[in-house]
Amino acid sequence: MRHLIDPQMQFGEQDIAQIRLDPRSRDDIPQLLRGLQYIYTTPAVRDEVFAILSEVLPASEDGQGRASTETGRPGMAQWKILVLGTVRLGLNIDYDRLQELANQHNTLRQMLGHGAWSEEEQYALQTLRDNLRLFTPELLERINQVVVHAGHCLVKKSPDDALEVRADSFVVETHVHYPTDTNLLFDAIRKTIETCADLCAGEGLSDWRQSAHNVRVFKKAYRRTQQLKRSGAKDPAKRQARQGEIEQAYRHYLQLAEGHLNRARLTRVKLRVVCRFPEVMLVELDRYVAHAERQVDQIRRRVLLGQRIPHEEKVFSIFQPHTEWIVKGKAGVPVELGLRVAVVEDQHRFLLSHRVMEKTTDDQIAVPLITDICARYPRIRSASLDKGFHSPANQQALAEVVDFPVMPKKGKRTQAESERENDPQFIRLRHRHSAVESAINALEVHGLDICRDHGIDGFKRYVAMAVVARNIQRIGAILQAREAEREKRRRQRAA
Repeated sequence: MRHLIDPQMQFGEQDIAQIRLDPRSRDDIPQLLRGLQYIYTTPAVRDEVFAILSEVLPASEDGQGRASTETGRPGMAQWKILVLGTVRLGLNIDYDRLQELANQHNTLRQMLGHGAWSEEEQYALQTLRDNLRLFTPELLERINQVVVHAGHCLVKKSPDDALEVRADSFVVETHVHYPTDTNLLFDAIRKTIETCADLCAGEGLSDWRQSAHNVRVFKKAYRRTQQLKRSGAKDPAKRQARQGEIEQAYRHYLQLAEGHLNRARLTRVKLRVVCRFPEVMLVELDRYVAHAERQVDQIRRRVLLGQRIPHEEKVFSIFQPHTEWIVKGKAGVPVELGLRVAVVEDQHRFLLSHRVMEKTTDDQIAVPLITDICARYPRIRSASLDKGFHSPANQQALAEVVDFPVMPKKGKRTQAESERENDPQFIRLRHRHSAVESAINALEVHGLDICRDHGIDGFKRYVAMAVVARNIQRIGAILQAREAEREKRRRQRAA
């Protein structure tokens, strides 16, 4: 049976409340563990977090629902999943390093509930992967609200103190290579060939026995198109002279691609009709074939017909199709490949919420973002956003949601708008708005420079876990600073 945490302490195990952490340490691990320790040792916070964690259940073996909490194989305790997920994002590490820390780091193992006599209990790499995927973005958002409330209890002088929030967006990159239509076609055909070979090998068919050779031949044609394209990249005259050779290389490349696609379609029919394959087992093959067909069409239109491919028709990764081509006009950063993420921070440096912006711009997200924050945290006194969120409709809508919206207008201002932006309170909050860039930088350092998980669901889960980890670390940093100050005063009195 899966437990939140094993209620029976083992021989040699230390109570989490008694774990000693160095308050003077400047490393991230003690701060993360101190924040987790505070959650565990504060009954009101622990009860709320554990109530949410109780919903983290493994899928049933038949795939039709959730396993029972009363029967079934023992699973990883939900508290351990939260600790490991927090450490992974808080340290910006991959599963390999997380496995090493979970098996060898003594203090972390104490926080996981292992004593000095339980060295034989080790974590397998696949166990970590499977369990950390059980969180959902919605569940992590609820945990984040509990963590933020716990942090406010630490720093706010009165529960009735109002919040001053500031919001901004940044790009979280996906783990993809720079896309061109030719390398995307190579990726799609390579995966089509490999998928067909794996399916046929499982049925004892020899249709794709030369799959590795087919990939090498196709890659050679792909490299040839690359070389010809580069040879005339800086010399238009040379490129014009070799235009016929370039087109011939592309025709050969597309011919090979279409040949592999025709074979893949025949293989699909054979697997479906002769081998009685269910449709669900052919979904992956269909996806790669669809990607390849799209890229063949776009290359033919662009190279051979001289057409311009509309931006909305393009896909920038066949493995991470949610990836967007984002140009924010930053110096030295011509383009970013990923998704925009909006975050909202308060004056106490806690991240109140976030939102993944799929095919959405700042001005479209401003009102829904602040409205959602006001619903979760009723005492919002002001909301600060930059010019990218401005629109006349947004200015009017935000004035109805918060008491004091701070959003500079683009372009020329009327006299009333100038008076509003010259108000001392507006100027004060506008100056403080830049602090949100510090929060964004901290998120990028602690996990959100690039998303290591796959798929849009994995992306949203990764971002939500990073926000939770950052708030837990913030609690740990506050407590460490207070403990260090108490230790300093104690030494001064002793002297």
